[in-house]
This record gives sequence, C-alpha cells and structure tokens, in this order.
Amino acid sequence: MLTRDYTYRCLANLYETSSICLKVGVAVAQFKFTKPKTSKHEGLTSADQDDKQLNSLSSSLRLVGGSSFSKQAALDQIEVKQLTLATITSMEETRKILSKWRRQGTRLKDIYLQGIAQSAKHIGELWCSDELNFVNVTIAFSRLQRAMHEFSEEFLTEAKAESNGLSLLVMTEPGSHHGLGAFMLSEFFRQAGWQVTLAVPQDIEDFKRIFISDWFDAVVVSMSTDRHIDAVSEATLELHRSTVNPNLNIYVGGPMAFISPQEMNWEGTVLLNTDAEQAVEIVTKNSLASAQPSNKGARLIKYSESFDQFSHVSRN
Repeated sequence: MLTRDYTYRCLANLYETSSICLKVGVAVAQFKFTKPKTSKHEGLTSADQDDKQLNSLSSSLRLVGGSSFSKQAALDQIEVKQLTLATITSMEETRKILSKWRRQGTRLKDIYLQGIAQSAKHIGELWCSDELNFVNVTIAFSRLQRAMHEFSEEFLTEAKAESNGLSLLVMTEPGSHHGLGAFMLSEFFRQAGWQVTLAVPQDIEDFKRIFISDWFDAVVVSMSTDRHIDAVSEATLELHRSTVNPNLNIYVGGPMAFISPQEMNWEGTVLLNTDAEQAVEIVTKNSLASAQPSNKGARLIKYSESFDQFSHVSRN
C-alpha cells in the first residue's frame, strides 16, 4: 500500500511544470526521489535493468510515419512522448526534437507550455507507474531544464516587454528540490518585464530572512508537499504584517494548490493554480492595480525598520 507521503511526491512530479511549481536557482536542479520499500526498484537499478526499461519505453513511444502540424497547431501527445524518450536517451536527442519544433515554426512559448511542461508531466506518470527509475527521471528532468537554459536568451527576446518597474520574489518551501517549473515561471515573468528574484530557503528562518530582504511588489510561494504547510502559512502571515511594501500581494501555488487546495487557503494570500502564462497575467494585473509610487521613496527606511523588527522577533 502506498504511503501518503509517496502519493504526494508522485502527484507533485505530475503537476510540477504544468502548474506553477516553483524553485529557485539558475543551475540545473538536483532532484531527490524516495520510493516505498515495496517498490520493485530498490535503490539504483543495474545497467541491464536500465537498458531493458529504455528499450521497452522506446518501443511504446516510437513514432510511425512522423508527424506534421502548422505554425499555430498545438503539440500533440505523440510529439510530447517523443520528447520524453529523447530526454531519457541523451541531451543531443533532446536538442534535436526541440530544434525540429523550432524549424517547423513553433514558438518557444508553446514549446515550453505544450511540450516541455507536458513531457515533464509524462515523465512523472512513468515514474509513478514504475516504468522509469530514479536515475532516468533525474536525468530527464535535468535535460529539460538545461534545454530551457539554452533557449533562455531567445525566449526572452521572442516577446520581450519593456520593464514594468515591478519586482517579484518566487520562493519555494524550505528545502525544496523542484526546479524545472520554477525556472519556466521566472522566464515568463522576465519576458513580461518583471525583475525576478528566485530563492530556495534551507529552513523556515531562511524563508523569513529572504522574504523581508528587499522591496517586492509580489511574492509567490510554492508548496510541493504538505510537510511545511503549517510553518510556512504562519510565517507568511507574520511577515505580511511587517513587510517593506504595505501593498504586497502574496500568492500561494505549486503542486499542493492542485492536490489539496483546501489546505492552501491562507489568510492574506491568493491561491494561484494556473499555468505560467496565466500566472503572469493575474499577478501583473493585481500588482499594477495596487502599486502606489508614492510609497517607493520610503523603501530604504521601511526596509531598515522591518529588518530590525524581524531580527528582534527572531532572537526571541
């Protein structure tokens, strides 16, 4: 019987990139997966097991006759599975698939949302069904994120907006190891003209310190599991009362926003359970509506007062 923790971890993998599962850091993330003792894969599999899994997966995903689509057509499930197989095979094969889509006229925005996000979801499904092991999943996710890093400059210029003067903090729950969805979200905000700060706190004190470290027009907190819900929700309420920006908008998202939205109804926050593009629209609209330029002149003074207050509270 699957444990509750294992079920959440599987569902977190499934929703990480199709939702706004967020993680900080520009470097390729290291993913940690833990399986129950009853799993048929204990620890790392042998090379023979890996080859057998990949051959089986390849047979199930192989295209017959190729595919074609117009510039505006959505990527279909066959193409998504094609990318999945490529990410498990090699970085070179991953680049070939993505480059082919680009040559066919598919926009990077659509490659991200319809291709990479859905491929990551498919990888999560294969992991939960034991069709892929720990090593294969880790490598596949890292290759998808590496591909987005390589496309970053092109993506940001594809529809680059002028700076809107707004700043965003994207922060995971303490100790999170999810990175693909976070990087994708940050790219969409940067493309829309936001100044983005990405952070992955190590513990709850680090979470608090980062939260008040600067002026932010909006904060998005991503929750991948239920382990830190009580601690983070309490900290968020405390920090909202002493934040530098009195009009700060705080959003809560990530896999838990889909898995258990009733547990994410925190005071002073807005539940955000949508894709990266829609998230940008919602947060930008709300931030522009609540922005008060007259407050910006007092940022440094308010920041100092807020930091001193927080430091005093923390020591107690």
